[in-house]
Amino acid sequence: MSSEKLETFKKHQYINVETFRKNGVGVKTPVWFAQDGDTLVVRTESSSGKMKRIRNNQYVRIAPCDARGRLQGDWVEARAEILPDNTENEKVNRLVTQKYGLTKRLFDVMGKVRKSSYGSFRVKFIE
Repeated sequence: MSSEKLETFKKHQYINVETFRKNGVGVKTPVWFAQDGDTLVVRTESSSGKMKRIRNNQYVRIAPCDARGRLQGDWVEARAEILPDNTENEKVNRLVTQKYGLTKRLFDVMGKVRKSSYGSFRVKFIE
């Protein structure tokens, strides 16, 4: 079943990740992603709201979308796991850079100028 779900996302550039506040309200955010085995991985700023919400509640929903978050497929239930290990974060960074190329590298330069700190999380499908 996971491979069928993965196929849904392969041709897309963005996924909409819906994370949940402590009061249960969902927050939808379009993000870049890459595939790592039978999971999806996302790199984002460590202090972002989605990272804070995932720390409190690992349940997420994801759907393929465009850059503005407009859905291009159905929602899929999943669990997000923050990756604490620097080796894993470096691997995610490489995977995302391979997928998005020059555009990703330009965002990296802007991040260095802003002195941003990055982390990543893994999305596992719920069977």
